[in-house]
Amino acid sequence: MDKYILSIDQGTTSCRAMLYDRNGQLCYSKSKEFKQIYPKPGWVEHDPMEIWETQLYVIKSLLKEHDIPAKSIATIGISNQRETVVIWEKASGQAIGNAIVWQCRRTAPICEDLKERGLEKEIYDKTGLVIDPYFSASKLKWFLDKHPGLRDRAKRGELLAGTIDSWLIWQMTRGKAHVTDYTNASRTMLFNIKDLCWDDDLIELFDIPKAILPEIRPSVGHFGYLDPMFLGQEIPICGVAGDQQAALFGQACFNSGDVKNTYGTGCFVLMNTGNKLVRSNHKLLSTIAWGIGGEVEYALEGSIFVGGAAIQWLRDELGILENAAESERAAESVSDTQGLYMVPAFTGLGAPHWDMYAKGALFGITRGVNFKHIIRATLESIAYQSHDLMSLMEQDSGIKLNVLKVDGGASANNFLMQFQADLLKLNIKRPANIETTSQGVAFMSGLEIGYWQDKADIEENWLCGRSFTPKMEEKDRVEKLAGWDRAVKSCMTFR
Repeated sequence: MDKYILSIDQGTTSCRAMLYDRNGQLCYSKSKEFKQIYPKPGWVEHDPMEIWETQLYVIKSLLKEHDIPAKSIATIGISNQRETVVIWEKASGQAIGNAIVWQCRRTAPICEDLKERGLEKEIYDKTGLVIDPYFSASKLKWFLDKHPGLRDRAKRGELLAGTIDSWLIWQMTRGKAHVTDYTNASRTMLFNIKDLCWDDDLIELFDIPKAILPEIRPSVGHFGYLDPMFLGQEIPICGVAGDQQAALFGQACFNSGDVKNTYGTGCFVLMNTGNKLVRSNHKLLSTIAWGIGGEVEYALEGSIFVGGAAIQWLRDELGILENAAESERAAESVSDTQGLYMVPAFTGLGAPHWDMYAKGALFGITRGVNFKHIIRATLESIAYQSHDLMSLMEQDSGIKLNVLKVDGGASANNFLMQFQADLLKLNIKRPANIETTSQGVAFMSGLEIGYWQDKADIEENWLCGRSFTPKMEEKDRVEKLAGWDRAVKSCMTFR
C-alpha cells in the first residue's frame, strides 16, 4: 500500500490536516475553525486545549472519511502559526491560561520600555527582529509578570513554554518531547540567529527561566513520535517549520532572491537570501528560512498583520459578505473604489511602519460609495501593503525581482492577484496547490525519510496553476500608490 505524508497546518483561525503522496501532491484535506478570543481591545487569545483537540479531530476525521489506516502514514510534518505562545504544566500537560496570539498588542508598554532603554540595535543584531509585541518574548514576560508564582514554578522545572509547534508535539508525544525548530525559535526574540542558540543575555533581559524553553532542532529531522494511543500506530514527526518558512519551502524558493507572498490571515513576504544574513535598512526582518543538516539558510521578511483577516472582518463583523469568495465578484462589479482607501490596521501596522498604536480606517468616503466599493478597497489594501514591502525588499537585497510566487487562501482571488501584479509591475505565479504551507512541511518530512533526495528533486514537483501579468497604465498606478501613501500616513496620526 502506498504511504502518505500527513501534514498538520495549525493556523491562526483553523486547524487543518492534509495527506500528500510520494509525488508531493495533495490527495485529501480536512479543516475546522476554532474560537478567536478578544478579552480587551487589541488583545487576541486562543484556547490551547481547543487547538489540540481541534487538530486531533481533523486528523482522525480525515483518515476515517477516506478509509485510510494509520499504518499508511509514513511520517508527519507540522507547520504552525508563529510567535503565539503557550505555557503549560509539565506534569499534567494542561495549559496555564489561554495562548497569547501573535496579533495581540497587550505587551506594547513592555516594548516601549525596551525602546526607551535603547535596546533596539542589540536585539536586532542578535535576532534580526524589531522590537514589537508581535514576537514571543514580551508575551512570555507579560504572562510570567502578571501571574504571581509562575516564574518560581518555572524555575523549579514545573512549567514549560513554547510556540504552537512545541505545544502540539508535547501533546502528540504525550510529554516525551519538548522541542522546536530553528524557524520557530527565530521568531521568539530570544534566539541568536547567528550563533543558533537561545541567547542568555536576552533570556535575562526578559526574565524568562531558560528551563521552560524547548530544545532547538533543524527543520528537517526527528522530533519524536505520535503516540500510538491516538491512531493506534507510532508515527515519526520528521519536519517542523513556522508557517511562512514552510510556505517558502513549499514554493520551492530554494535560490537566493526567490520570493513568495502568502495571503493568509496576515500577509508575509519572504525572500530567500541563502547562507547570507541580509540586514535591512527599512525595518524588514532577518530570519531563518530553514535548517537542514548542520546548515541554515536565511530570509528577509516583511510581515503584514491583517491581510485575509480583513475579508473575514467584512464577513463576520460588517456582514456584507456571505463568504470570502463573494469578494471577488463584488470587487469586479464596480470599476474602481471611487477614491476610497481602506487601511486595515486592526492590530497596528507591521513592516515597514511597526506602529503599535495605529488603528484601522476608511478614507475618502463620499455619498456614492457603497458596500461593493468597501469590499474592493479592502482587497486592494492587501495588495498595497504587499507592494510596500517588496519595493523595500528589492532595495535591501539589491536584487531586482522578476517573479513573485503566491499562495494562501486569498491568493485564490483573481481580482486581488491581478491588482497585485499591476501595482508591482511584476509577473505573478500561483501554484496548482495554493496550500504550500502544508506542502512545505510535507516536503521537509519526505526529505528526511528519503522520499526525495534533495531540494532539486523537490523542485520538479512544483506546478504552476496560473500566471498574472501587469496591465495597468503607469499613470493610474502612480496615482493609486500616492493615494495609498496619504491614507497610511493619516492612519498613523490617529490615536
